[in-house]
Amino acid sequence: MKPPARLLLKLSGEAFAGEEGAFSPQSLRSITDRIVALTGVEIGIVIGGGNIIRGSRSPWLDRIDADSLGMLATVLNGLALAAYLERAGRDTLVQSAITTELTDPVSPLKARKALAEGRIVIFAGGTGNPLVTTDTAAAVRAVSIGADLLAKGSNVAGVFDSDPATETASRLIEELSYDSFLAARYGVMDQVAVEICRENAIPIIVFDFSDSDALVRITTGKKVGTLIH
Repeated sequence: MKPPARLLLKLSGEAFAGEEGAFSPQSLRSITDRIVALTGVEIGIVIGGGNIIRGSRSPWLDRIDADSLGMLATVLNGLALAAYLERAGRDTLVQSAITTELTDPVSPLKARKALAEGRIVIFAGGTGNPLVTTDTAAAVRAVSIGADLLAKGSNVAGVFDSDPATETASRLIEELSYDSFLAARYGVMDQVAVEICRENAIPIIVFDFSDSDALVRITTGKKVGTLIH
């Protein structure tokens, strides 16, 4: 696969957590080091809020309220990552779909300009709407900035033919089409997000973010995880 010139990285919020709780300095440093190590690629980032709250898994709250808290959680994560990236010498821009005094409003035009200037753009607040996943937000932001690739990093190594958590014989599928993914209804990524990428011809890589070399391999065009295109 051709190395991307502009990448939209979707990070699971769980990547920020550690023994200390929702935010682990060690985890944040590790994430920062992997991002700073990337060269020759413009980087936009969408972060989930699962280290703090997941709307679909919070039955103790109304789903709308839980999703609203989840959107705020992504703002916290975005600001935390921006602080670490700035400390590491990288200029950042944090845009949020929900209004805060600490972030800029989402503007594709300003985001593209910032990316072209070498800044890392972090998109927070999801899409600004409840009942929508941050996977979908990542697909929307990928389209809005003209990304060449959407890379989703979580604790799952890719798309498997059965659940690897329960099936020891499950097999990693290294490559499949958008249509095949949507028809099989694989649960590793939101169906709406994949549909948006299909309509806009943006390939997707699903990979295990705990693999410390995965991001570098992705940005140099090497095979990692599962490619959906």
